[in-house]
Amino acid sequence: MTTPENNSFENQADKLIDSEFRYTLFPIFYAVVFVLGLLANCCALYVLHYMRKDKAMKEIYIYMTNLTVADLLFVSVLPFWIGYYAHNGDWKYSDALCRIAGSFFFSSTYSSILFLTAISMTRYWAVTRSYPASSSDCRRRGVIVSAVIWVVTLVASVKYLTEPGIQINKIKNEDISRCFEGYQGVNNTSGLYAVGITYFIVIGLFFLVFTIVIVCNILIARVLLSQTISPDQASTGKSAGNFKHKALRLLCVILGVFVICFLPHHVVQGPWTLSLLYLNDWSMETRQRLNDAHQITLMLMGINCLLDPLVYCFATTKVRKFIQGHFPKVEKNKPCSRNTSEMSLKSRHQSEL
Repeated sequence: MTTPENNSFENQADKLIDSEFRYTLFPIFYAVVFVLGLLANCCALYVLHYMRKDKAMKEIYIYMTNLTVADLLFVSVLPFWIGYYAHNGDWKYSDALCRIAGSFFFSSTYSSILFLTAISMTRYWAVTRSYPASSSDCRRRGVIVSAVIWVVTLVASVKYLTEPGIQINKIKNEDISRCFEGYQGVNNTSGLYAVGITYFIVIGLFFLVFTIVIVCNILIARVLLSQTISPDQASTGKSAGNFKHKALRLLCVILGVFVICFLPHHVVQGPWTLSLLYLNDWSMETRQRLNDAHQITLMLMGINCLLDPLVYCFATTKVRKFIQGHFPKVEKNKPCSRNTSEMSLKSRHQSEL
């Protein structure tokens, strides 16, 4: 028996909302992200792999290495998404590839968020508690935390692998294969509520993590700004002041990544979910604007794999010196530090703080 509620939903669902500008913009944007992201993260992985030989390798390097792997996972499936949008949102590949692309997109995005959070918390402990970051216990903790992050994100993405990824929408009397975009065609209320609840759980968890990042960075900034350089420190050079400025720059970079890449998506995701699943009575014009905004926030999340290398650049002195010593052009342009002294192999064992 069909209820009035289901009839109302079916009538609304017939009016599928789409943002057609993405079929022109996304292939170009993702092509640029693919090329630059692949180059930047492969270089970052090379640098981090080389730094791994150092006995004084810190916990933060473990997080940065895993963050790079997460970015490469995202980049690896971009060619399929480029093809998807180039064909006006019609998935031309197999359902298995759709599931893999969806799971990689989800797991890489949220593992990046968690690894950036781990970096913020590590810097918080280093600045406020001055714990020995290069100890074996800290390295062990870095491995354990990284393993937990991957397990959590992979388990959360299992549904993308176990459920059908392709949904068929009929547009202009043609069957269009959507990849994880066919919720407007779901004709049962229970399925819609399940999708909505899942989205809102993810949104809630993101804002919990974002709050932790904000608190950690505010506390770091407060400690750094309250420090004063003694006359003895000033007479020996400006290393203390340099450390303070570099730590503040890292703080700004991490917060910038969250604000630019992740925050807009999760702010829009809630209203967009209510709109897409017709769980409110908004006008079609409002729904269209929300869908357009949602698509733009998806693009912003893609920038993450380009901004993460800035985190590596500002995170530690050792990484900056390695880049300056092994990439002359980078040293000449000085993108990571105001100091341009060359680094010898022996200087790899200097303290990073």
